[in-house]
Amino acid sequence: MAFLKFNKSELVNLSYSLKREIISANKTGAYCNTSIVTCNTRRYHGLLAVTLDRFGGDKFLLLSSLDESLVVNGKQFNLGIHCYGDIYEPRGHKYVVDFKADPVPQITYKVGEVVFTKSLLLVPDTDQVLIRLDLVKAPAKIRLQLKPFLAFRNIHSLTVQNPVANIGYTAIPGGASFRMYSNFPDLFLQLSDKSATYRHMPYWYEGITYSDEYRRGFDCREDLLVPGAFEMDMKEGDSVVFSAATVEANPASIKRKFNDLLKKTPEVTNSREQLVRCADTLICNHNNRKKVTAGFSWLYTGLLRETLVALPGLTLYANGNASEFEEILDNLIADEQERLFRRTTQVESPLYMPIILQEYIDDFGADPAKVWKKYGGTVKGIIESYSPGERKEVAMQPNGLLWAQMDRVALTWMNAYIHGIPVTERAGYQVETNAFWYNALCFALEMESRFGSKDGGFIARWTPVRDMVKENFMPMFWNASRGCLADYVDGNGQNMDIRPNQIYAIWVKYSPVDEDLFASVLRVIDNELVTSRGIRTLSPRDANYKGVYEGTQIERDLAYHQGCSFPFLLEPYCDVSFRVKGQSFVKKAQWLIEGFYEDLSKHGVGAFSELYDGDPPHEAHGAISSALSTAALLAVDYIINKYKED
Repeated sequence: MAFLKFNKSELVNLSYSLKREIISANKTGAYCNTSIVTCNTRRYHGLLAVTLDRFGGDKFLLLSSLDESLVVNGKQFNLGIHCYGDIYEPRGHKYVVDFKADPVPQITYKVGEVVFTKSLLLVPDTDQVLIRLDLVKAPAKIRLQLKPFLAFRNIHSLTVQNPVANIGYTAIPGGASFRMYSNFPDLFLQLSDKSATYRHMPYWYEGITYSDEYRRGFDCREDLLVPGAFEMDMKEGDSVVFSAATVEANPASIKRKFNDLLKKTPEVTNSREQLVRCADTLICNHNNRKKVTAGFSWLYTGLLRETLVALPGLTLYANGNASEFEEILDNLIADEQERLFRRTTQVESPLYMPIILQEYIDDFGADPAKVWKKYGGTVKGIIESYSPGERKEVAMQPNGLLWAQMDRVALTWMNAYIHGIPVTERAGYQVETNAFWYNALCFALEMESRFGSKDGGFIARWTPVRDMVKENFMPMFWNASRGCLADYVDGNGQNMDIRPNQIYAIWVKYSPVDEDLFASVLRVIDNELVTSRGIRTLSPRDANYKGVYEGTQIERDLAYHQGCSFPFLLEPYCDVSFRVKGQSFVKKAQWLIEGFYEDLSKHGVGAFSELYDGDPPHEAHGAISSALSTAALLAVDYIINKYKED
């Protein structure tokens, strides 16, 4: 893809290239993540991070980087690059002349007349990264030296030189294995060329600095162990494949494995294919249990809200895979009993379950009787859990609406904190929570009446509640003078911060809002919140608005839900806009998603970012590959095509 290539002038400019990251992830829960010049700028960066069940299923970085050096006519040229404070050494980026991301990331170096390429491939079903090194052009033989930088730490942490680390090695065919600390797996480093040798020269490189962490005010320096160096001679046309894995490989098959996998990795030809590829990387199948990874590289796998919101997009809208949709949903229900039925700090999340079941039935033809037979008990259990006395954080009030409040706890998706105090606590009656509540009641009562128990106990109990919610929602939230809905209502009355949560109240299938008011709500959202990179979390007219997500942790937390623009909000916004405006909205919807394709060469190369600045030019931030953003763009693409066909 042309927009996933870079030229020499861009690559040698570190202020440009260090802001662009590559990410590869596989089904085992492993990932490879670094900048396009392979200089690590985050603590999360590295060539091989793996999921370790023995440490609670978190991710651990084993191989941080691999420095290549070319010895040409007795002179050594170092292609690696590391930051030490304000100094970059070595400065291998000055030899980079080309980068392309498809079908796998490939970097081209030019040293005088020597042309050398490095291609990175994460094996789909094994904790293994393969790096093919090709000597494309050389006037004479060269000596290739490879120095691995070992980390053996949690991806959220940093390490320092210490006497506990095991700096020894074990010789194995084609290389050496290392285990710096007990209980970690062995890391097997091997080369496909049998002439390669390993020289053990353990040395700690101290003070390696991660510039992105420094910029954000986090701990940013660590020490990494280089245990030694692999060496071999190469001539023009030679290639060798380096393998780093948690299982020992057969050196004779390493190159063939790389080439076979490369052939099976098709080139991307359009933006939708890129979306589908990203969606696939965000579905993890660790231990044969499929789950959604919220985002790379630091967001977790299997989160309740992120899975429910992203699941239809990553499966149904991506490729119509209904069996995968149900498999992931089944795993989520099994894992999240506590949050679904007893307590959660995101009170609206369980109520998203009926929404995705509605999408499954209405948009993808799932048999409603079978869906209710399988998931009806879960939906009814969720509804019952909001009864008075069941949950400490939220409960149904005598008016049928849900009141959510815990001191100093943010109980919705807007959950940033500063010094333990929520930035947007939103205690009281929240507009989206109560819209989801009404939708859940309507859905459950309809399905139960058609396919449920004949005793009618559930229907008899909850029908009056549904009617109360319908009766009380509009008087509670509607503000005629502003022409929109309150964000929440507490003891002080309506909070009229213009936020995107009201979108959900007119988006859900069973809306508690009078339909003739949809256009008025949309008009406010259009005027105050819509940007070319998603929907703002707060109107720029608000005194608390922060339009740029930069600076210290406190400054960024103040902006996170106080102005940042989120792509995932485009799904409900575009869907309800089409319902109100019809086909006339097609061009605007296309414009709203085309910008993200233009950004594929920024931030996460070939991936879709978590959030953007609320202010122009709307720079990307957050996780470089977001499940919520990817899923929403797939859903909007589907909706656009549906209206085009109509």
